[in-house]
Amino acid sequence: MTTQSFHAQWAWRGGEEAVANVRITVSNGVIASVENGVDAQASDVRISGVVMPGFVNAHSHAFHRALRGRTHGGAGDFWSWRTPMYEIANRLTPETYGELAAMTFAEMALSGITGVGEFHYIHHQQDGTRYANPNEMGLAMVEASQRAGIRMALLDVAYLHSGLDKPEPLAEQKRFSDGTIDNWLDRVDALGEGGENWTVGMAPHSVRAVHPNELEEVVANRHGKVVHVHVSEQPAENAACIAATGKTPTQVLADAGMLGRHFTAVHATHLTATDISLLGSSHSGVCMCPTTERDLADGVGPASSLCAGGAVLSLGTDSNAFIDMFEEARAVETDERLVTGKRGLHAPASLLIAATSGGATALGWGQHGIQIGAPADFIALSLNSVRLASFDAAHAAAHIVHAASPADVRDVWVGGRQIVQDHKHLAVLDVVGGLGRAIAAVVTL
Repeated sequence: MTTQSFHAQWAWRGGEEAVANVRITVSNGVIASVENGVDAQASDVRISGVVMPGFVNAHSHAFHRALRGRTHGGAGDFWSWRTPMYEIANRLTPETYGELAAMTFAEMALSGITGVGEFHYIHHQQDGTRYANPNEMGLAMVEASQRAGIRMALLDVAYLHSGLDKPEPLAEQKRFSDGTIDNWLDRVDALGEGGENWTVGMAPHSVRAVHPNELEEVVANRHGKVVHVHVSEQPAENAACIAATGKTPTQVLADAGMLGRHFTAVHATHLTATDISLLGSSHSGVCMCPTTERDLADGVGPASSLCAGGAVLSLGTDSNAFIDMFEEARAVETDERLVTGKRGLHAPASLLIAATSGGATALGWGQHGIQIGAPADFIALSLNSVRLASFDAAHAAAHIVHAASPADVRDVWVGGRQIVQDHKHLAVLDVVGGLGRAIAAVVTL
């Protein structure tokens, strides 16, 4: 048994305040004890600043990282943005994607993310032909997360149609599709339950890509796995669904038996009052990705109404236009302020919970936090910056959410093992250079 104790100058444990002098004992990668207000012992690893649970990024498309800076100045909307995205998607190989993902996940680690839900839909070769191992691309994502030292939920995507009225995927979507729902279910089954530091979830891409009768097959064959689905990201998606089925996407999912604590609706931007009630009353999860939603001009989702109704909020970086969970958390509040004209719709602590344990819940990982029985996934924020120099422990959550940035993340541990020390990744030694090389390999400059 491996045991190590850490002594934190301050620790955020879930409330609005930070607790002083917290001793955390870790046994075999799990928190065995937590003591507040105690002195450090000689053998303790002493951590200055604020210790908090690692961020759990519940929704990522790693390859979108290659688009950063290349699409954000453009005109148009989500549907026009898809064109350059598909161009990148169809250049990737297991080798180039694995390298790009490893560097992207290393960037996440540097920003305080200790676990990620990778919404993975590039499965096959460019013409749709399977690789010798049909899960080669997915396993490349797993290996990439292991190189970066973070946990992963591989959310394997079913993408069978290009629309509710279109039986086939578009030419540029061929490598996403398994052809039939049974083929997809068989391929996901072949992944098993995952392995050390990684799990498997199911992700019907959207109601337009997986039709109602196929969604029922997912419900019947999920076998305890979490399920994530893009829901009502754009008004055009809603209009097409209503035209084809007479229902909103949320109503289609509810009628298929999909909603519940195992389920997460990603984005959930354009919802009706009935949609909000269905998601809330079923205690479904909702993963919002505010930096992507505003980058693509998608809109601002009704986070406060969803949370008030019983939905469980998590957060994601989605397109990785930014990798900044502090900003994702504060944007939930500040974007709604602009829409509603009201402040204080979300308590700062609730936003940090969404960015940490809310993500772990969405990915089916159970406990997450500075608490007994949780994995020892925590980060240390330095107070030696202009952003946190005035740190007030009585308002710790507010100060962290509304002022901190990834530059304040000094140290990161996953399962008690340190992966970032003094702002440097201990396994991926040149993240900046690695990102540059990996992106150059898949874009046309």
